[in-house]
Amino acid sequence: MTRRFDLTDVQSAVLEPLLSAPERSSRPSLWSRRHLIDGIRWRIRVGTPWRDVPPQYGSWSAVYACSGRWQRHGTWKRLLTALQILADAAGRIT
Repeated sequence: MTRRFDLTDVQSAVLEPLLSAPERSSRPSLWSRRHLIDGIRWRIRVGTPWRDVPPQYGSWSAVYACSGRWQRHGTWKRLLTALQILADAAGRIT
């Protein structure tokens, strides 16, 4: 069930190709990147400590680790730039 502030299917479909392939690990992630992104967005919107992220978004430690890893690797910056380019292109079409 999608909550009111979670990513929609369309928003998730736009983001997915912009994200780099997940790093290979010895085991698959228990949480999808969509869940983790929703958890990060929830935490930033509400302003609570990481440990208060609701469990439907993944474990708080997984959400925290994903956020930090993407910050270190420049993923957030690349996402913002790509989304701005897409928004500018859509504005030129209409």
